[in-house]
Amino acid sequence: MTDHALEQRLAALEARLGRLEGLLRGIDDALGRVVPLGEELKHGIQQWVTEYVSLRLQQLVPETCEHPERSEDAVVADGPVLPGTRIRCTDEVIRRLGRIPIPFVRQMVAQKVAETARAENVRVVDVAFFERAATF
Repeated sequence: MTDHALEQRLAALEARLGRLEGLLRGIDDALGRVVPLGEELKHGIQQWVTEYVSLRLQQLVPETCEHPERSEDAVVADGPVLPGTRIRCTDEVIRRLGRIPIPFVRQMVAQKVAETARAENVRVVDVAFFERAATF
């Protein structure tokens, strides 16, 4: 190959590389503009959801609620309660309920024990009451 042909090929290659660099720069600029737009869209959606939830909460829960007076006996004391109820129980009862592997059966047992506790006016469900009341 002659020096002249080699210089022509080198010039053509440099021209192609220049065009390729220009295309890559254009793609980079386009991608740079897309990311902030995506962040703006995300922020706008988050703000809309926040405002919507706030509005719905204001509609559903008034700022001031009047609650009827309850006697000391009606107030649930501190401690564990049967799941899905307000009936107090011991930690051992919670542990035994947790050992029931099927969720809907566990829920049925908890409801049955709660109904029995209400019927018999039991304040705290212990293991002995649980074993008696959980029998179907």
